[in-house]
Amino acid sequence: MPTIAAKNSTTLYAGSTEIRIEKEPVPYENAIEFMERRVGDISAGKAPEMIWFLEHPPLISAGSSARQEDLLEADRFPVHKTGRGGQFSYHGPGQRIVYAMLDLGLRGKDIRKYVSSLEEWVIQALATFNLSGERRPGRVGIWIDRGAGKEDKIAAIGVRVRRWVAFHGISINVEPDLSHFEAIVPCGISENNLGVTSLIDLGLPVSMHDLDVALIAAFEEIFSTIPITNSSAAP
Repeated sequence: MPTIAAKNSTTLYAGSTEIRIEKEPVPYENAIEFMERRVGDISAGKAPEMIWFLEHPPLISAGSSARQEDLLEADRFPVHKTGRGGQFSYHGPGQRIVYAMLDLGLRGKDIRKYVSSLEEWVIQALATFNLSGERRPGRVGIWIDRGAGKEDKIAAIGVRVRRWVAFHGISINVEPDLSHFEAIVPCGISENNLGVTSLIDLGLPVSMHDLDVALIAAFEEIFSTIPITNSSAAP
């Protein structure tokens, strides 16, 4: 398992669910290896469920439905193939990644309902900042209505399920370099009226910490009825 230094992270608990917040960017391949191992341990009853907050260095992830023609600048960033659902996504500094390793066997074994719960999680967190995130039929993720028929995506969702334990999760744009999304057709959506936005782009001075607080509160609302308790906090 990749070593993720404890001094670079903070750990909380929502009931029995571990919530870990990384202070430094985590290489994508390390994150995937960690999740693969953790999912196996959750399935075997050796580890609790986990919500993992982090950022990645600049990269592109390719989901199971990614089309090569949607990779517009193949040499701009490293491209990582992954088993999650969805198409191409950009990840980098200023984007909050939330990997949710949750046992769907405890949640009705309903993947559609789970994805809907992830969307609701983001919607409730954004509402903390008086921002209305919206679903769109046929387009997984969370969208912002910019008026005049234009819509911008602020959060992407992609999941994988193994032995009814879900992993991968959501990405929310806080303050990434939006020009980096030009390397791909984000999530395979190329319509001229659809784009990508961020909290800062929308004029909301929200920090990563602010978003984390909102997400943890919304997680408790949607996925848990047990109050958050601080287990350990690294300096």
